[in-house]
Amino acid sequence: MPAHRIHANAKIPSLLLVVGVLLAGCRGGAEKASSQPLRQPLPQPEVTTRPAFDQNRMADADRAITDAIGRGEIPGAVLVVGRGDRTGGTIIYKKAYGNRAVQPASLPMATDTLFDMASLSKPMGCASSVMVLIERGRIDPNRPVATYLPEFGQNGKDKITVAQLLLHQGGLIPDNALADYQNSPAVAWEKICSLKPQTPAGTAFKYTDVGYIVLGKLVEKVSGQSLNDFARENIFEPAGMTSTGYLPPPDRKQNAAPTEQREGRWMIGEVHDPRAYLLGGVAGHAGLFSTADDTGRFCRMLLNGGTIDGRQVFKPSTVALMTRPQSLPDGTNLRTFGFDCDTAYSSPRGERFPKGVSFGHTGFTGTSLWIDPVNDSFVVLLTNSVHPNGKGKATPLRRQIGTIAAEALLGPQPGTSATATPAAESTGPVATGIDVLAQNGFAPLRGKRVALVTNQTGIDRRGRRTVDLLAAADGVKLVKLFSPEHGLFGMLDDKVSDMTDPKTGLHVYSLYGKTRKPTPEMMAGVDTLVFDIQDAGARYYTYVSTMGLCMEACAAARVTMVVLDRPNPTTGNIVDGPIADDKSLNFVGYAPIPVSHGMTVGELAKMYNLDRKIGCDLQVIEMTGWRRDLWFDQTGLTWINPSPNLRSPTQALLYLGIGQIEMTNVSVGRGTDFPFEVVAAPWIDAEKLSAALTAEKLPGLSFAPITFTPTASKFANTACFGVRISVTDRTTVEPVKLGTALAWHLRRLGGDTFEIDKVNVLLKSEATIAAIKSAKTPSEIASTWPETLAAFRATRAKYLIYR
Repeated sequence: MPAHRIHANAKIPSLLLVVGVLLAGCRGGAEKASSQPLRQPLPQPEVTTRPAFDQNRMADADRAITDAIGRGEIPGAVLVVGRGDRTGGTIIYKKAYGNRAVQPASLPMATDTLFDMASLSKPMGCASSVMVLIERGRIDPNRPVATYLPEFGQNGKDKITVAQLLLHQGGLIPDNALADYQNSPAVAWEKICSLKPQTPAGTAFKYTDVGYIVLGKLVEKVSGQSLNDFARENIFEPAGMTSTGYLPPPDRKQNAAPTEQREGRWMIGEVHDPRAYLLGGVAGHAGLFSTADDTGRFCRMLLNGGTIDGRQVFKPSTVALMTRPQSLPDGTNLRTFGFDCDTAYSSPRGERFPKGVSFGHTGFTGTSLWIDPVNDSFVVLLTNSVHPNGKGKATPLRRQIGTIAAEALLGPQPGTSATATPAAESTGPVATGIDVLAQNGFAPLRGKRVALVTNQTGIDRRGRRTVDLLAAADGVKLVKLFSPEHGLFGMLDDKVSDMTDPKTGLHVYSLYGKTRKPTPEMMAGVDTLVFDIQDAGARYYTYVSTMGLCMEACAAARVTMVVLDRPNPTTGNIVDGPIADDKSLNFVGYAPIPVSHGMTVGELAKMYNLDRKIGCDLQVIEMTGWRRDLWFDQTGLTWINPSPNLRSPTQALLYLGIGQIEMTNVSVGRGTDFPFEVVAAPWIDAEKLSAALTAEKLPGLSFAPITFTPTASKFANTACFGVRISVTDRTTVEPVKLGTALAWHLRRLGGDTFEIDKVNVLLKSEATIAAIKSAKTPSEIASTWPETLAAFRATRAKYLIYR
């Protein structure tokens, strides 16, 4: 079977298409920069008009950053949002938040604060310097690094190319021992040269500081200058980045954001990374300092083909080469020469910037940038989240800001209503059940011995665990905990054992081990059982089954059940699919409801209690500010993966369809970076399946051939062929029909190879399975659903809380 690759459905500007033909004229072998297959761009007219920037949307960004400061995740931040020269060449939004220092004294953040850029040093300082030397013909990216640094080639590293180091595909260890750097930079270099690769070059993506330390050394060897001097003279000064450089002078340090303490002093204008520090403060992987304004100029320069304010830093062909997405042979882990594109490190992209063509980077200290060449836009978020004690975090905020800023720049997600984007705009911020319970002083639980069913999604708007809030609440005695499938921390993909919560010391009874329903012994000594878990909206997602079984246990023990409500992540309006057959009900189908029920856990609890005749003493703590038309990313709430392989609202939407077939002999992307966005198997013809699904014209979806090798789960370490599914308009997607169409085509193309009967393990509708087998077209399969769905909708209406 031929090797199929991912083809991006996103488009790129004509500028980048034109410069592609210029690569043959780029000296030093740049026209062969990588033998990796590339995503093929589709033609698109160059952006010449500027969409209206939604200033009102940025109020959500302000709120998100302020909330992160309030949670102690960052002391402060500077946010810059701008456009390239094709659409104005300007910074549209710039704002400072909070403090640049909270210890030893509070100092307010300012827009010109100098930040330790950490790993943003890789693209801005090191990779950019390498690209200058490639442009000048001094370095050939396809030649081994040992061509220029012979001492590096020992112990099996002789074939690692410059391109592979730029892409983090050289097979080097992420970080060698800190002790290797203690004596001197010369000894540290000897230790690096003596390292052995962990994987063969070009076969795996392994993010590595060591690789960029080598690239920094390469710049120095080829140019005859220090990386500091070379980058300043060839990048920062031509780009007008007057505040950017390594080893900031004393007058600039005064305006620097501190990080942590080292050797009894605060690191202020002193590199935080310990290896870069021991290398003298200048290294390929870290050491650069910059401001938000200067970082914005760097982004604008790249968007403008290497020129800014009439000064050329790079040729357009060099920018095209540097920013061209390249993947591993299996089509995964898309990077460019210096930038992240589509890997596990892509949080600043958020949910709105185009996947596969936009690019950026993050830094350990809390810095990030993201550049969208399709829409000529960029976002810079600089924080010093490691200040004061290294316990802060910026990753969730980066994703949130990336989404908000992109929607302000580009409009809402395609297919959504511009007026419905921010929940806070019309109804105020969404408060979940735990937020409302806390606002009311935990009144329903006072004087009660409480047990809590929860996991990692049980948090309030400030990121505090429901466990900890109840443990600290006046008049509430939290006596025990229960955990569902995947465990208390949501990390397990197998049976779950009992454990002890490390913070509270409470015993955690597993409801996905020896028993799935609390036993009378477990319920002993409990007055009220509280349920606080984020659901995914699918009938076969087991958290709602756990809730139903807990309600049964409460009824038997005469214990009150309190459900803290949370949003349905795919809105409360998608009601689709067959009703589960009564005889097939079990833990992956607790009640006779459709695959997509369009209800919150609180609404389901009310329906279970009466329609299933459970009869427990039930109280639902309702949300405020939530509407049925809101997607999760419109609530202002932080997305926490409800299970290890459900990592975004988009995947939750596709899960409603793709989840149906995952019990068959296909991979749905577990063991990859894109679970539930792909369907593949060793026996599938990717091109035929992609063409067949494209011909169906399923609303809001597009399909492209793909090959990948899962690292875990089904077909681990085996090449799989199939389709990648992209959501182009989520408001029109019919996810359950996507799943049945996939099953129909897999059977048609695979014959008896496809395990069609195993679809019913989760679909739970014999009539639908029969229709998949007999229908002449996939569109006929759903013909048996309308009557039963109408009856369900009528029943469902009685229990809806929100409008």
